[in-house]
Amino acid sequence: MNLKSRNKRSVEFSMSSMTDIVFLLLIFFMLTSTLVSPNALKLLLPKSSGRTLAKQTSAVSIDEHLQYYFDNEPVDFSQLESLISNSVAGDPEATVVLNADKSVPIDNVVQVMGIANRLKVKMILATNPE
Repeated sequence: MNLKSRNKRSVEFSMSSMTDIVFLLLIFFMLTSTLVSPNALKLLLPKSSGRTLAKQTSAVSIDEHLQYYFDNEPVDFSQLESLISNSVAGDPEATVVLNADKSVPIDNVVQVMGIANRLKVKMILATNPE
């Protein structure tokens, strides 16, 4: 008696469904990665091992073109003192975070820290962790 199976099993593996899933995941991650923080300033901060946690009242940023920003809004350096004074008025625990690009000369950073010193406001220099 010759008993042979009529249904032959295929040993080939179809990768088409796997490539579709990978392609859809790639599109999903590409789209969501562009939406992470569109309004944030792109600053290359210096590295530091120290870590300070404080309640942030406002933020001052200086980019590589020496443009000053107060809470992500571009401002002139002459307006900076009045803006900081208004934002911390009446709050003795107010803290201003200074985000300065790595390429900014130290003179510009010290000028902003001098404003905070005159106003007797705590200022923290933001850095990237090592």
